[in-house]
Amino acid sequence: MSYEEKGVWAYLTAVVGTYTAYLVIILGRLATTPVSQVHYAVVLLWTTVASTAVSVVVRTAIETARPSDGRRKDVRDREIYRFGEYASRWLVVLAAGAAMLMAMARWDYFWIANVIYLGFVLWAVVGSVLKVVAYRRGL
Repeated sequence: MSYEEKGVWAYLTAVVGTYTAYLVIILGRLATTPVSQVHYAVVLLWTTVASTAVSVVVRTAIETARPSDGRRKDVRDREIYRFGEYASRWLVVLAAGAAMLMAMARWDYFWIANVIYLGFVLWAVVGSVLKVVAYRRGL
């Protein structure tokens, strides 16, 4: 497994884990609190920051356990990265469009923030899965 593929796996693991933690916390709060009074902003920010930190820790652990031969990106790595990013970025665009329509319809900030966050999570997960598939099966 190349250095770049290990990074994709670490990122995918971190994003899925932190978003799952976010959902558990927020859904627990929604069970007892009306949507308009749910305090979500701090949890959203912390899970976003934690995603980056966890990704770094996981990648470091993977590299420590099984060091890569090299860290240079080759043409294949660049093409796989480009493919994953281009194919998945539309999820962020769709989330932004949905958030804009929700804001125009005067939905609660909770829903607007969460649809944007979901768009970023889907972009990261779908992009990472596409990259892993490309590494495993070829582009």
